[in-house]
Amino acid sequence: MFYSCITRLAVTVKLSPAEQDGLRRTFETANGACDWIGEQAWHHQTFRQLALHKLVYYQVRERFGLSAQMAVRGIAKVVDAYALDKRTQRMFRTDGAFPYDARILSWDLESETVSLWTVEGRRRMPFECGDGQRTLLERQQGESDRIYHRQAFYLATTSNVDVAEPQAVDDYLGVDMGVANLASDSDGRRYSGSAVKNVRWRNRKLRARWQAKQTRWAKRRLKKLAGGESRFARHVNHCISKQIVATAKGTGGGIRMEDLKGIRTRVQS
Repeated sequence: MFYSCITRLAVTVKLSPAEQDGLRRTFETANGACDWIGEQAWHHQTFRQLALHKLVYYQVRERFGLSAQMAVRGIAKVVDAYALDKRTQRMFRTDGAFPYDARILSWDLESETVSLWTVEGRRRMPFECGDGQRTLLERQQGESDRIYHRQAFYLATTSNVDVAEPQAVDDYLGVDMGVANLASDSDGRRYSGSAVKNVRWRNRKLRARWQAKQTRWAKRRLKKLAGGESRFARHVNHCISKQIVATAKGTGGGIRMEDLKGIRTRVQS
């Protein structure tokens, strides 16, 4: 098979909970440094990477105890934030994502561990991933963002993936998005959204019941329920998209998003 280009896919892995305290302190320190850098950049109206580096580099290392590269990544994060909007001073949450590059983070896929900088020095810690993620990590390239979400730490990075050369097609499978039917194609197939709707109504009733109780057990159940609905909807959407791709591939056609007006008059029930 010939490949015409390379695309980048995101990969997210979960870090071991054993290092929670050290990672949390590192988050607070790094983002506290970004907050201070952002204040200096706003005060001096200095938003370019080199100029801001000269202004704050030595001070931020001394004030927050960061390594050289952590200070550089913190300055880059502030510059990226101001690139979006220079009209207001940028603020940074203590648990916001922080970028790591190859100088302060390295991957060891054989032992499924990462070595990264923390306020307690360089630490090696295990990560959790599936077979698909491990395959993608073999071609990992670029920065990795350290993320704190729901009392857990994650690393999000990107990997290079070969993309097959596009094939010429004579016909297209039209696909229209909806609510009652999450998708409908021009061959008359409908992909129902009833499963997602049922889960949404069930969760709404459970959420109302547990919120009224206000007990410790109810709060634990609410916490467990949070995010489950969106994960289920994402899973259903993924399965539908795979079916649509398989249908188009089986007929040798492409896929085109369209407004399928009049489909009910063209297709028999």
